[in-house]
Amino acid sequence: MDKPRVFGISGWKNSGKTGLAVRLVEEFTRRGYRISTIKHAHHDFDIDKVGADSYRHRQAGAHEVTIVSGTRYAIMHELRGAPEPTFEEILARIAPCDLVLIEGYKREPIPKIEARRLEAANREPLAPSDPFIAAIAADHPVPATTLPVFDLDDTHAIADFIAGIVDLPRKQ
Repeated sequence: MDKPRVFGISGWKNSGKTGLAVRLVEEFTRRGYRISTIKHAHHDFDIDKVGADSYRHRQAGAHEVTIVSGTRYAIMHELRGAPEPTFEEILARIAPCDLVLIEGYKREPIPKIEARRLEAANREPLAPSDPFIAAIAADHPVPATTLPVFDLDDTHAIADFIAGIVDLPRKQ
């Protein structure tokens, strides 16, 4: 299988990454594309509730727990001390789609947009030291850059830009 088209959204904590990712998924889906996402978390996280059957399976030591219903399925994989899988290993597990939006994974060599908000935990720009940042989306003016700058809420223009960067074929 060919590698999927990928585009990243990077930025510091509270920079607007998740909001932008959600709006982009909505926009691309509205346009008729099949979109998948990968989000990197820098902390221990859980998606099932204490006491749920799947939680009990994991706590008992299961390596992978798959939950399946008529609506969706999810696979949780416990690392149990093994190293975190690489970005490429995770990408290889994604089902075929038109575009994979990546939230986080700041250091991966993929095209990305840097999200910036005045309320971000850290306001140090990533773009000057990351040649893979193709544009900036901000809620404030961004002086002294040669990169395209978008309003953080201009989802339509950002989606158009991403479609051009990843050469997303037009939907009829």
